Amino acid sequence: RLVILFTDELGHISHWRAIMAGSLAGMVATIVTHPTDVIKTRLIVQNRLEPSYEGILHAFYKIYHQEGLLALYRGVSPAILGAVPFSAGSFFVYINLDKIWQEPIFHFTPLQNFINGCVAAGVAQTLSFPFETVKRKMQAQSPWLPHYGAVDVHFTGMADCFRQTVKNKGVLGLWSGLTPSLLKIVPYFGVMFSTFEFCKRVCLYRNGYIESPLNYKLTPGVDQSLQPQELRELKLLRRENFEPRKSALEN
Repeated sequence: RLVILFTDELGHISHWRAIMAGSLAGMVATIVTHPTDVIKTRLIVQNRLEPSYEGILHAFYKIYHQEGLLALYRGVSPAILGAVPFSAGSFFVYINLDKIWQEPIFHFTPLQNFINGCVAAGVAQTLSFPFETVKRKMQAQSPWLPHYGAVDVHFTGMADCFRQTVKNKGVLGLWSGLTPSLLKIVPYFGVMFSTFEFCKRVCLYRNGYIESPLNYKLTPGVDQSLQPQELRELKLLRRENFEPRKSALEN
């Protein structure tokens, strides 16, 4: 829906408008799913020997009644801001892939698509990770938890969390934990990106635009500007015109 808002009358969208649409989509998704992210963080950081929460529903109930509804959105500000460098970084890598490989994007193999997803995710996650660090600290900190949620710094808000982290851990403290995060997200996006491209080829092949789902070789004589329904109707019309008519005796 957001992409449609940024397209022109011909259905085209510029790179920067695509980045804006992707960033806004990430922000909307972050706001909707943030309470579950807070609960996940609390369940991870709690003391296993003396757990504060018995499960997902109990954590939701306890956080809501002890700390209020806004506690479920603690850390949402850096999460929203982090969506901008993540989207910009991943899209910047994507639009320059043809220059990196020195060949058109539609010639990429599944292995190349996997590597592309890994590289895009690695760059995007590295750029946005300081916001991820601050978000996790804000989600974990709570006066109702032992040792305030066991966070290494104490703060009053997002800006103060940035300041306290840099003061106590240095600038690189904002990237603390980046390596295990990359080990998770890089292969995840690699598999997702390569699977997406392969599924797209399967759909193009089933609709008759390409000769095989293993490559992007166009089907000879097929107008690539036709919509799938229009292409099916054209094929049906051609089939009816070229099929030999049955004689009255045969009927």
